[in-house]
Amino acid sequence: MKSERHLYFTTKKVGKAIWEHGMIREGDRVLIAVSGGKDSLALVRIMKERLRFVPIRYETMACHVDMGFHWSDSKKLANFFDHESVPYVILDPPADWKGGQEDLDCFWCSWNRRKAIFDYAHTHNYNRIAFAHHMDDIIETMLMNLFFQGEIGTMKPFQEMFEGELAIIRPLAYVEEWELAKLSSL
Repeated sequence: MKSERHLYFTTKKVGKAIWEHGMIREGDRVLIAVSGGKDSLALVRIMKERLRFVPIRYETMACHVDMGFHWSDSKKLANFFDHESVPYVILDPPADWKGGQEDLDCFWCSWNRRKAIFDYAHTHNYNRIAFAHHMDDIIETMLMNLFFQGEIGTMKPFQEMFEGELAIIRPLAYVEEWELAKLSSL
């Protein structure tokens, strides 16, 4: 009961963000980027829950890029997706990824994960990519830009790309990290 109520209130915040920023329209195809952490797994659950009651029809698919790290467990993710009855795909990194090299850093790993996700979205006609960035991520990005770049800027909840062919959406924009931690512990 308590977990259902918490999921309801979190889903309501996601719905508000989706509505206010026009993130999803009738017939959209949404690819949900899944790292395997609590934020992206919560986003998968919330997006699945929303499909039950929203007045528009859209399609979702979870997408994980297995970069080959020992801590990444694609089998556990596949079990989670199966348990939640969520369609999914587990991708290999781009062909030119040189994982394991000492000179690679978080930037290059992230860049290659995103490249694989964007390529898959393009090839399979997904017009939305949902990332699990929440309110704390957005604020943190703004502060980092202010302190290190001397300018105010952050991630947008909705950002069109490629002349509107694709949009990045952040449905968790109004959700705080503690809410996702609580949701993952229920």
